[in-house]
Amino acid sequence: MVVLNKIYTRTGDGGDTALGNGARVAKHSARVTAYGTVDETNATVGMARLHASGDLAEALSRIQNDLFDLGADLCRPEMDKDADAEYPPLRVNDEQVDRLEREIDGMNGDLTPLRSFILPGGSALAAHLHLCRTVLRRAERLAVELSTVESVNPAAVKYLNRLSDWFFVAGRVANNNGADDILWVPGANR
Repeated sequence: MVVLNKIYTRTGDGGDTALGNGARVAKHSARVTAYGTVDETNATVGMARLHASGDLAEALSRIQNDLFDLGADLCRPEMDKDADAEYPPLRVNDEQVDRLEREIDGMNGDLTPLRSFILPGGSALAAHLHLCRTVLRRAERLAVELSTVESVNPAAVKYLNRLSDWFFVAGRVANNNGADDILWVPGANR
């Protein structure tokens, strides 16, 4: 574990940054943009946690840790196969994706059937969870875009996709199991 005495290093003052394998890349590179947006998602999850309690708060805490794992995964290029054995790459795995699917299935069982698209909102927690979902969708698009030019862990992309579904379902749970969802009314303001 690296311990920093100062928060600033000045090494990025020229517009580049270090990846997890030590390689220097532009701060606007596809890889940095992808894991930076995962970090942004994590901050929105922190805001959602301010309104959560019980099992949902625990799940959000676990997801924040997973998002750090995901950022570490994206920060270390896949081609880094012969990495230093002392610091093996941290990779998101299918077990984390499977856990999200089980949690989605568990939450979805109590929801009122969805008969319309819903608008982000309702309770404060639901609104924050929908914000998490939309920021995460951007992170997913960026990771998929990155995967067209560089190798990306397929489980990381699956995790991003499944987590956005998780946030959608959790938002409905936060809205009294969907009873307080705000339904979209097409053309209502014409």
